[in-house]
Amino acid sequence: MNALGTYLALLGLGAGFGLPIACLGAALAQGRVGASALDGIARQPEAASKIQVVMIIALALIESLAIYALLVALIILFVVKIPTGDAVMQAIQSMSAAGGAN
Repeated sequence: MNALGTYLALLGLGAGFGLPIACLGAALAQGRVGASALDGIARQPEAASKIQVVMIIALALIESLAIYALLVALIILFVVKIPTGDAVMQAIQSMSAAGGAN
């Protein structure tokens, strides 16, 4: 596989797998934060308001991870502009014609 093919494959994998992995991590982290906050409130009900504030801040930071991952995936897909169809074939043919080794 030439350098262009490797580049396109890795670009597609980055956009295709990056967002789901980040969202899965964010979902697991949010569940853990919620469970820990409930556990803390159950142990010390008088500290519920302080625990809730810290929990909301942590959830906002975790949610920003998923938003940043979405932003990066959209940048890869629409700003970097993964070539499709004829553009891919023309690029591969031009690399082959130019002796496009790695």
